[in-house]
Amino acid sequence: MEEKILRRLVIKPFHIHEVKFDSKTSINKGTLSINMSNIKSIKEQYDLISDIKLDIIKPGDYDREINTIMDIIPISTKVLGCIGEGITHTLTGVYIMLTGHDEDGRQMHEFGSSEGTLRDQMIFGRLGTPSENDYIIHIDVTVNGGLPYERNLPMTSFKACDDFIQIIRDVLKEEDGRNADEIREYFDKVRPNAKKVVIVKQIAGQGAMYDNQLFPNEPSGIDGGTSIIDIGNVPMIISPNEYRDGALRAMT
Repeated sequence: MEEKILRRLVIKPFHIHEVKFDSKTSINKGTLSINMSNIKSIKEQYDLISDIKLDIIKPGDYDREINTIMDIIPISTKVLGCIGEGITHTLTGVYIMLTGHDEDGRQMHEFGSSEGTLRDQMIFGRLGTPSENDYIIHIDVTVNGGLPYERNLPMTSFKACDDFIQIIRDVLKEEDGRNADEIREYFDKVRPNAKKVVIVKQIAGQGAMYDNQLFPNEPSGIDGGTSIIDIGNVPMIISPNEYRDGALRAMT
C-alpha cells in the first residue's frame, strides 16, 4: 500500500519590520500599523475590566517595568479551512505580550508572579518567546479590585486580548498569499507498515491560570475553543498539523 495524505497545511509567513501606531490597523510592505482607539471599544465590552493599556516595545527596549506576563501570543489566522488544514497566514517579527493585575495591585498569577523589569523577567530567543529582533505589542489589562481570584478574571483578560488580536487577524486574512515571504507545506500522512509514533504531552488543567483551550476558531485563539478543565481533563488525540497550526492554546 502507498502512503496516504490525510491533511495538507500551508503556512504563509509575512515578516514585519516595523510596528507603529496609526489611525487605521493595516499591513503595508512589512509595516504593521495599529489603531489604538480599538482598545477603548474593547474595554467597554467587559464589566470586569477597568483599564487596558497598549504599547509597542521595540527590539532591545526592555528596561521597563511590567506586570506579570500572562502569555506570549503569535498572530496567525485561518484563510482557508479549519485548524490543522488549509491555509494559514502568520506574522513573523512581532508577538503579543499580555500582562495583568487588578486595581488593588494583585498580580494576575497563580503559583508565581513575573512582574518587574522586562529584561529580567523574560529569556528572549527561546521557543515561545520573542527574539531580540522582534517587536512586542504589549497589552496590559487591569481588572476590578476587591474580587476573589477566580477563573473569570484571567479569562476576561485573555478574551479582551484576543478581541484585539482578531482585528489584526482580519487584516492579515486579506493579504495576498503571493506576497508571503515564504511558503511552508506540511502533510499528515498514513504510512502503511511504518512505525507508529505517538507524542504524549501533559498539559495543565486546574485552577485559574492553569488552563488550556482546545480547537479555537483561530490559531492560538480563544473564541470557539473548549477549556480542558471544562471537559474534565480527558485525553485528547490531535494530529501533528492540528498541533502545528495552534489547536492547543496554553494559558499558563
